[in-house]
Amino acid sequence: MRFMMIVKASRESEEGQLPTAEEFAAMGRYNEQLISAGILLSADGLQSSAKGFRVKYNGAGKTDVIDGPFAETKELVAGFWVIDVKSRDDALAWARRIPFSHGEEVEVRKVMEAADFPPDLVPEEAKEAAWREANQKPITN
Repeated sequence: MRFMMIVKASRESEEGQLPTAEEFAAMGRYNEQLISAGILLSADGLQSSAKGFRVKYNGAGKTDVIDGPFAETKELVAGFWVIDVKSRDDALAWARRIPFSHGEEVEVRKVMEAADFPPDLVPEEAKEAAWREANQKPITN
Protein backbone atom coordinates (compact mmCIF):
# COMPACT_ATOMS: atom_id res chain seq x y z
CA MET A 1 0.00 0.00 0.00
CA ARG A 2 1.24 3.43 -0.85
CA PHE A 3 0.73 6.29 1.57
CA MET A 4 1.55 9.96 1.23
CA MET A 5 2.74 11.70 4.36
CA ILE A 6 1.93 15.36 3.77
CA VAL A 7 3.78 17.99 5.78
CA LYS A 8 1.50 20.92 6.50
CA ALA A 9 2.90 24.40 5.96
CA SER A 10 3.59 26.72 8.87
CA ARG A 11 4.13 30.43 9.19
CA GLU A 12 7.87 29.74 9.21
CA SER A 13 7.84 27.60 6.08
CA GLU A 14 5.71 30.18 4.28
CA GLU A 15 8.25 32.84 5.27
CA GLY A 16 10.92 30.72 3.60
CA GLN A 17 12.72 29.82 6.82
CA LEU A 18 14.95 26.80 6.31
CA PRO A 19 15.50 24.12 8.92
CA THR A 20 18.48 24.40 11.23
CA ALA A 21 21.54 22.27 10.48
CA GLU A 22 20.51 19.94 13.31
CA GLU A 23 16.94 19.60 11.98
CA PHE A 24 18.25 19.02 8.46
CA ALA A 25 20.60 16.29 9.69
CA ALA A 26 17.80 14.60 11.68
CA MET A 27 15.61 14.61 8.57
CA GLY A 28 18.47 13.09 6.57
CA ARG A 29 18.79 10.29 9.12
CA TYR A 30 15.03 9.67 8.96
CA ASN A 31 15.12 9.53 5.15
CA GLU A 32 18.03 7.08 5.32
CA GLN A 33 15.92 4.85 7.58
CA LEU A 34 13.08 4.92 5.02
CA ILE A 35 15.57 4.06 2.25
CA SER A 36 17.17 1.27 4.29
CA ALA A 37 13.72 -0.19 4.98
CA GLY A 38 13.09 -0.19 1.21
CA ILE A 39 9.83 1.75 1.49
CA LEU A 40 10.65 5.28 0.26
CA LEU A 41 9.24 6.04 -3.19
CA SER A 42 9.53 9.83 -3.17
CA ALA A 43 10.22 12.73 -0.82
CA ASP A 44 10.55 16.45 -1.34
CA GLY A 45 10.11 19.78 0.36
CA LEU A 46 8.22 22.55 -1.38
CA GLN A 47 9.03 26.21 -1.65
CA SER A 48 6.60 28.67 -0.07
CA SER A 49 3.30 29.43 -1.77
CA ALA A 50 4.68 32.87 -2.66
CA LYS A 51 6.61 31.09 -5.41
CA GLY A 52 3.59 29.09 -6.59
CA PHE A 53 0.26 29.57 -8.30
CA ARG A 54 -3.14 27.94 -8.55
CA VAL A 55 -5.08 27.14 -11.68
CA LYS A 56 -8.89 27.30 -11.45
CA TYR A 57 -10.84 25.48 -14.15
CA ASN A 58 -13.99 27.32 -15.16
CA GLY A 59 -15.32 24.97 -17.86
CA ALA A 60 -15.20 25.22 -21.64
CA GLY A 61 -11.40 25.11 -21.46
CA LYS A 62 -11.13 28.40 -19.56
CA THR A 63 -8.83 28.82 -16.60
CA ASP A 64 -7.88 31.47 -14.10
CA VAL A 65 -4.35 31.61 -12.68
CA ILE A 66 -3.94 32.93 -9.14
CA ASP A 67 -0.40 33.72 -8.04
CA GLY A 68 0.70 33.03 -4.45
CA PRO A 69 1.20 33.65 -1.65
CA PHE A 70 -1.95 32.16 -0.23
CA ALA A 71 -3.38 33.30 3.08
CA GLU A 72 -4.57 30.08 4.71
CA THR A 73 -1.32 28.46 5.84
CA LYS A 74 -3.15 25.53 7.47
CA GLU A 75 -4.38 24.45 4.02
CA LEU A 76 -0.95 24.52 2.38
CA VAL A 77 1.59 21.74 1.88
CA ALA A 78 5.27 22.24 2.72
CA GLY A 79 6.58 18.82 1.71
CA PHE A 80 5.81 15.13 1.46
CA TRP A 81 6.99 11.53 1.47
CA VAL A 82 5.43 8.69 -0.49
CA ILE A 83 6.06 5.33 1.13
CA ASP A 84 5.09 1.77 0.23
CA VAL A 85 4.22 -0.25 3.33
CA LYS A 86 2.10 -3.29 4.18
CA SER A 87 -0.59 -1.57 6.24
CA ARG A 88 -2.08 1.59 7.70
CA ASP A 89 -0.44 0.68 11.01
CA ASP A 90 2.98 0.59 9.32
CA ALA A 91 2.34 4.02 7.76
CA LEU A 92 1.35 5.37 11.18
CA ALA A 93 4.46 3.91 12.78
CA TRP A 94 6.70 5.63 10.21
CA ALA A 95 4.79 8.91 10.52
CA ARG A 96 5.36 8.85 14.29
CA ARG A 97 9.11 8.59 13.70
CA ILE A 98 9.37 11.83 11.70
CA PRO A 99 11.80 14.01 13.66
CA PHE A 100 9.43 16.93 14.23
CA SER A 101 9.04 18.53 17.64
CA HIS A 102 7.78 22.10 17.19
CA GLY A 103 4.05 21.63 16.56
CA GLU A 104 4.43 20.50 12.94
CA GLU A 105 1.55 18.54 11.46
CA VAL A 106 1.65 15.64 9.02
CA GLU A 107 -1.43 14.30 7.24
CA VAL A 108 -1.19 10.67 6.12
CA ARG A 109 -3.38 9.50 3.24
CA LYS A 110 -3.56 6.25 1.30
CA VAL A 111 -2.78 6.68 -2.38
CA MET A 112 -5.56 5.51 -4.68
CA GLU A 113 -4.74 2.26 -6.44
CA ALA A 114 -6.37 0.95 -9.60
CA ALA A 115 -8.04 -1.72 -7.45
CA ASP A 116 -9.88 1.03 -5.52
CA PHE A 117 -11.99 1.85 -8.60
CA PRO A 118 -14.81 -0.21 -10.15
CA PRO A 119 -13.38 -2.46 -12.91
CA ASP A 120 -15.45 -0.77 -15.62
CA LEU A 121 -13.72 2.54 -14.87
CA VAL A 122 -10.21 1.09 -15.10
CA PRO A 123 -10.35 -1.62 -17.77
CA GLU A 124 -6.56 -1.77 -18.11
CA GLU A 125 -5.77 -2.31 -14.42
CA ALA A 126 -3.15 -4.94 -15.17
CA LYS A 127 -1.41 -2.58 -17.58
CA GLU A 128 -1.24 0.20 -14.98
CA ALA A 129 -0.02 -2.18 -12.28
CA ALA A 130 2.74 -3.40 -14.59
CA TRP A 131 3.78 0.18 -15.37
CA ARG A 132 3.90 1.07 -11.66
CA GLU A 133 5.93 -2.05 -10.88
CA ALA A 134 8.42 -1.19 -13.62
CA ASN A 135 8.68 2.53 -12.91
CA GLN A 136 7.99 3.24 -9.24
CA LYS A 137 10.70 1.59 -7.24
CA PRO A 138 11.78 2.56 -3.74
CA ILE A 139 14.73 4.92 -3.57
CA THR A 140 17.89 3.00 -2.70
CA ASN A 141 21.41 3.87 -1.59
